[in-house]
Amino acid sequence: MKKKKDFLIAISAIVIVYVIFHITGIGCPIKFLTGVSCLGCGTTRAWLALLRGDIADAFRFHPLFWVPIPAIVIIILKRNIPKKAYSAFIYLFFTLYLVVYVFRMLYSDGSVVSFEPRQSAIYKIITFF
Repeated sequence: MKKKKDFLIAISAIVIVYVIFHITGIGCPIKFLTGVSCLGCGTTRAWLALLRGDIADAFRFHPLFWVPIPAIVIIILKRNIPKKAYSAFIYLFFTLYLVVYVFRMLYSDGSVVSFEPRQSAIYKIITFF
């Protein structure tokens, strides 16, 4: 029962923080602070595109938008999966995201992912002082 309560509190906290970032215009806190898109950049937009029925746009926003679903299932079923298989899945997911991230950063047109450290809050604070 305590695990369910902790899980609900964690999910609620994530939703509240996400809503605050959205309302304040921050969006992604990583990109806001660093000016660099994160590994999952575009995932939310991809899911919204999928919900509109636009599969092509979903893949354009992030080709791995679907990965969190099997990842969550694997994490939930962790006790029923051999430790080596579980570790292999986690490394596979991370590697997929890393490869896609590097590819997107190198070949992006800037419409989804970007590398703009001079637009970051950290850079602005440092140059202010």
